[in-house]
Amino acid sequence: MTSKPSISFAKPGTPKKGTVIVFSADEGGLSDAARANDPAKALDRAFPVADFNGKFGGVVEVLAPEGTAVDRLVAIGTGKAASLDDHAWLKLGGVVAAQLRKATEVAVILDIQGVTTDGAAAAGIASGIQLRSYSFDKYKTKKDNGDGKAEDRKPAKITIHCADPAAAKKAFADAEAVVGGVLLARDLVNEPANILGPVEFAAEAKELEKLGVKVEILTEKEMKKLGMGSLLGVAQGSVRPPRLAVMQWNGGKAKDKPVAFVGKGVTFDSGGVSIKPAAGMEDMKGDMGGAAAVTGLMHALAARKAKVNVVGIIGIVENMVDGNAQRPGDIVTSMSGQTIEVLNTDAEGRLVLADALWYCNQRFEPKFMVNLATLTGAIMVALGQSHAGLFSNNDELAERLTAAGTATQEKLWRMPLGSEYDKLIDSKNADMKNIGGRYGGSITAAQFLQRFVKDTPWAHLDIAGTAMGAPSNEINQSWGSGYGVRLLDRLVRDHYEG
Repeated sequence: MTSKPSISFAKPGTPKKGTVIVFSADEGGLSDAARANDPAKALDRAFPVADFNGKFGGVVEVLAPEGTAVDRLVAIGTGKAASLDDHAWLKLGGVVAAQLRKATEVAVILDIQGVTTDGAAAAGIASGIQLRSYSFDKYKTKKDNGDGKAEDRKPAKITIHCADPAAAKKAFADAEAVVGGVLLARDLVNEPANILGPVEFAAEAKELEKLGVKVEILTEKEMKKLGMGSLLGVAQGSVRPPRLAVMQWNGGKAKDKPVAFVGKGVTFDSGGVSIKPAAGMEDMKGDMGGAAAVTGLMHALAARKAKVNVVGIIGIVENMVDGNAQRPGDIVTSMSGQTIEVLNTDAEGRLVLADALWYCNQRFEPKFMVNLATLTGAIMVALGQSHAGLFSNNDELAERLTAAGTATQEKLWRMPLGSEYDKLIDSKNADMKNIGGRYGGSITAAQFLQRFVKDTPWAHLDIAGTAMGAPSNEINQSWGSGYGVRLLDRLVRDHYEG
């Protein structure tokens, strides 16, 4: 992965060299401060020629006039001042990053006509720059700078000129913790499965101890003693042993019950005996996007010292074809004691989550549980890739998640649960079966999970369409998006911190 640009904050001034980036509102054009810099006056003359009107995300650039110290001038449209919320600043940062190219020194002038900016705005732009600048290129032995020459690119040094640099620096320290969590989740999803198996993923979780997270790793032997036959059944076809990582961040009061997040961590999903088609199977290295999001979230909360008690649990397995793999028709006994008829070995994520959810609930008795999983293709048929599916037994939790999704633009759409769907997973031979038939596949998967949460407030996020291979946007150009980290950090920040 590429190195993040270094970002600092300074009081308004005249940049001495490099690229200068300014903003232009559609109501007011360049600010008076921007026009006061002689090089920026060239932009004013370029606007009519480039048909630039300050529309959000629009860009116009010119080479700096001869005799000036800077190299290049760029104006970015901000749209209407009233529309500049937290996510808008983040996206503008992404647009800034897209204009960096080979620049090594960049000055961003955060002064917008008719707009009052603060430290949070500067921190949002800085966060957007770092998110957009991410690229997973660790396995490329040579880096292409875009000019045909293979050489390593030095990260840019970016100075954001703003009214209150101290406030911006403080706000960015908090925001950068969340960015770090997103980038960790992206790294995990992007890693190839020959490098990141269950043992290696567990080791990545263990690294969070450096931030003060308490991490326990349960082995196959320990899970067998706990009766996790559902999770272990998925893992038995792989030579790589399963793991259950239990992460605890205790930033709240000792008496406070924790909030809990549970992730599906299938490091590679061949489908097992119910093998997937070859086309696109390489993408199944990302079938641990839910576990990646939980790990990234725990990083974010610990790095920013969130005042809350949080549990993160990830069930990590590899689902492979082997003489020892479970077969369609096998019946396994979950940790809850409920039996499951496995009709399709490719519906494996719910089997992993069943034991992880039960273990979480029994041991920690949390205020709520939210699980994340790249669970079904059916959710993509229903919602495409702009929303993740939300299923919940609790309206308040569902509403808070939806609001957090709207604020971060990691959007959710609530889907139904009900007895008419639940009966579709009843089995003649066991307590339940792991698939419910052709229709409502994402719903019957959620109904399956609900049988392992008792009355605890719970939500299931089906992120199959958003965690990997989702359309690129202003703040993400990566195959692995890190979806869920910012969403859940916002949920915790808005409602559960002391």
